[in-house]
Amino acid sequence: MARVYVAANRGQTPTIVVDAMCCLRYWYTPEAWVHGGQWKEFLASLGTFVETFRAAGIKLVFIFDGVVEQKKRDEWVRRRLTNNTEIAQIFKHIKSRGQQPGRNMFFIPSGLSTFARFALKSLGQEVMCSAREGDYEVAAYGLKNKCLGILGEDSDYLIFNTVPYFSISKLSLGQLVTCMFSREKLCNFLGFHTEDLPLFACLVGNDVMPEGRLGTFHRKCATMCQTNSYGRSKRANTIAAVAEFISHVLQSQRSWNVLDEILPRDLDRKMLYEAVEAYVLPGQSSPWLYPSVSQPKELSYGQETTVCVDQEILQVQWEYFFGELKVLIYHWGICCIQSILIV
Repeated sequence: MARVYVAANRGQTPTIVVDAMCCLRYWYTPEAWVHGGQWKEFLASLGTFVETFRAAGIKLVFIFDGVVEQKKRDEWVRRRLTNNTEIAQIFKHIKSRGQQPGRNMFFIPSGLSTFARFALKSLGQEVMCSAREGDYEVAAYGLKNKCLGILGEDSDYLIFNTVPYFSISKLSLGQLVTCMFSREKLCNFLGFHTEDLPLFACLVGNDVMPEGRLGTFHRKCATMCQTNSYGRSKRANTIAAVAEFISHVLQSQRSWNVLDEILPRDLDRKMLYEAVEAYVLPGQSSPWLYPSVSQPKELSYGQETTVCVDQEILQVQWEYFFGELKVLIYHWGICCIQSILIV
């Protein structure tokens, strides 16, 4: 793919944008993972990873999560509580057996994402921290810079209308072979268009629209759509029903007006509008963007703050944060500015 890219884009280097948070498990390989502290081993693993792509003439750009957006914090909290349960099981295993558990209970050491940023920087790599949801910025960067693809492990990269998505978990580094997911084939299988994917993801359930809030709608879909399941699980049945709902019920009139009439009244419309909008990248449009919802904009400085701050000061802080990985300085600067203004 890299050779084809070079032939079609003379003078440009094939670039893969890496969702770094999805790759930590792939990079961190020590057998004694419970003990932590294997800095040299981790650095060597990263070095091998980077050098393999460099030898193939492929540039890597790494993007780490910088913030958790307000609309996703409930789901973020739920996952952290689940993590606490997993960690408790690890300590229980160690206490009862006197040894670390197998790789099936592996948990990423605390602080690894922070250390990985500086490790990659020391290897001369281009590293960024996101200003909004990380997967959005990875998808937007890939599209804007006409990248060869995205390397990660997140189904959202199938939903965004962006460059090809490659799996990190399926990557064979020695041969530079992995699995590439196809949006077009997915949509052919589901029976609708690629521009319907954001609505599909939201109606099935995601981080912004939790599946638990969509129970009434899912039952309505199952009643309206006589469909064959894609599997035996409840999740598979839900996917099949929602896909048929979109491909059959909405195929002739693809608008919010029709959707509004069909959706259950207890479904939070505003949350759904915002969830769909979160998949539309800068410069793109969607038939499922409600008229009153603004199009996605380029990232604005200080968008997470609730007080007016000096934009010139914030601009300087931002450049350090995004360009040079001074994430702690950025957030510390925001807090200081807010404190001064409050005083």
